[in-house]
This record gives sequence, C-alpha cells and structure tokens, in this order.
Amino acid sequence: MRRAAVLTEYDEPLTIEDRDPVDPGPTGIAVETEACGICRSDWHGWKGHWPGAPPEGHVLGHEPAGTVVAVGEEVDGFREGDRVGIPFNVACGHCEHCWDGESQQCTDGLSLGFSPDLPGAFASEFQIPHADFNAMHLPENMTATEMAGLGCRFATSFHALAHQATVKAGDWLAVHGCGGLGLSAVHIANALGANVVAVDLGEDALTLAEDVGAVTTVNAAAVDDVPTEVQSVTNGGPDISVDALGIAETCRNSVDCLGTQGQHVQVGMTTDEEGGEVALPIDTIVDSELEVVGVKGMPPNRYDELLSMIATDKLQPRKLITDEVALDEVSDRLRSMDDFDTVGIEVVSAF
Repeated sequence: MRRAAVLTEYDEPLTIEDRDPVDPGPTGIAVETEACGICRSDWHGWKGHWPGAPPEGHVLGHEPAGTVVAVGEEVDGFREGDRVGIPFNVACGHCEHCWDGESQQCTDGLSLGFSPDLPGAFASEFQIPHADFNAMHLPENMTATEMAGLGCRFATSFHALAHQATVKAGDWLAVHGCGGLGLSAVHIANALGANVVAVDLGEDALTLAEDVGAVTTVNAAAVDDVPTEVQSVTNGGPDISVDALGIAETCRNSVDCLGTQGQHVQVGMTTDEEGGEVALPIDTIVDSELEVVGVKGMPPNRYDELLSMIATDKLQPRKLITDEVALDEVSDRLRSMDDFDTVGIEVVSAF
C-alpha cells in the first residue's frame, strides 16, 4: 500500500489515505517518493482555482524526486534503484512540439498532480508515463530534497530568464513577488549577470532575496507607488520585469515599471479573483514598444544547462529551501499560503 494526501474537498484539509501500489504501465516507471516540493500551484489546485482545477479525489504534488521501484516493459533508460527527478510537464515524446524540443507545449501533455489521469506525488509512490522521455537521472551529488526544490518554480524561472527573456549582463531586472518562484527568479537573474530589484510586502522574503542575489529591494507596503519606486532605483525603469505572483496588482506593477522597450515576463498564475484575466495598459505597451512574454515550465531536454550551473555552484537552489515537513503537515502548509505566510521553498521529506 502507499500513503497519499487526497484532495477530498476544495479548501479543506487533505485526507491521508492508503491506496494501492502504483502500476508503472508499459512506458512508465513507479517511483518511491523521497521528497516533493509544496508549491503555490498546489495551493491553486487545492483552492479549486482555474476552470481546469484537479478533481476532488485527486492527489496533488508536482515537484518530486525519488527512487525507481518498478519499470514498464518498454522502458530502456531506467532500472529499479535509479534515483530520478521529474519535470512536472509530462509529455508524450512524439508530437511536433516534443520533436522540436518544446515539450512543455506537448499536444498530449499531462501535468503531474493536476491532470485527472496523472495523480501527483503527495504520496509515498507516484507514476510517470513515457519515462524515457520525461524522467531524468539525478546527479550523484544532488539530494532528492534539492531536486524537489528545483521543482516547477526554479526550473520555470530558469526557462523564463535563460530561454524566454533576453537577459544580458548589466540589465536591470525587477521581480514582483518573492515567494519560491520569485526568489528563484532573483537568484537565476543574478547568476545570469542582471542587477536585480526584488519587490515584496514581507521583510523576511526581501531579506532572503538579498541573500540570493538582489542588489536592492522595494517593500511594496512601505511605498505609495511601486512602479515609480522601481523606476527610481533602476534609473528610469528595468529592462525586464517579472510577475512571479499572478495577481492583478503585481502584473500591472510589473508592466508599469518598465523602461522603454522593456520586457514583461509572466510566470505567476492568477487566482479565481482574476479568473485568468488582467487589464493591461495597451496604449503604453504600444507607445513604449513593450514586450509581454509567457512561460510554462521547462522542457526536460534543457535541464542539463540548469544542472551544470548547479554543479559549479553558480546556482544554489538549496539556499531557497527553508523547511522540510511530513506528509501529514501538507494541509497546514497549504493553508498558510492563504495569507502568504511562507518564506522560500518548503519540501515534504517524510511520507
């Protein structure tokens, strides 16, 4: 049997249940979970945000790492006992997007812990289909907890700034919202050579942002006009601005603070209050030739870039991991996100 934290009702505590062991399927692997990050996207799913929210009865959790315990007959690259990490965008491996190296846009893709057909890793075991395409071997020097810390937040931020945005050495870059996603963006942007301004309401988050690379911070609760303040400390506005939260205010602030021909990068997802829609100053976007860029996860074929920077300590995602908890504590940690009462990245490490 496996233990799983089950979404039995939106916005209510998860139920710990015993479920049957995982069947890897012909192309898949079953993995004993050693660690799984608790992400704000899990909070969105637990609250029932978005039209495609995971169904009640589902298992959340999409930032896992662990050890292979069963292998499908069609799998070539993995054996029982292998240590693996899993990108949360699980692709088919054979559509045009997968062949083009853009599997995060897979035509038949699934989202671990969100898609009804793919239960997540807030459980002692989970399954990944098309493992030869989706799973990756953990480097020998990386722990499962560190891999879970990469999860979707660090990897998404890396894809955002290393691939989607046009970050250059010496650029000014603002990050609005310093949760796990935003702190990851701060750290990665610093490693890529940008001068980073971190914006948040909490002093603890801003202190951690400075620890991982921000050259200056703006406390949004202490200024009357966030965009004007950001423009002031960046000599006219940043070249790139990231909304790492997804509420209307941070999205607008990110666009409004930009300098001429700046780039707004959207990585935060909206709540049910916005319902996926945020009003933007279109005339300003046209007049200042601003660019709006969206980001979704990161394809597994590009993880080597990220892992090589971690291997040489240019990136140190372990600095963002602030707590390890047990499976039974996940509900409390999700509830704490209602009031943004978390700092950094929390990881489940006891199942």
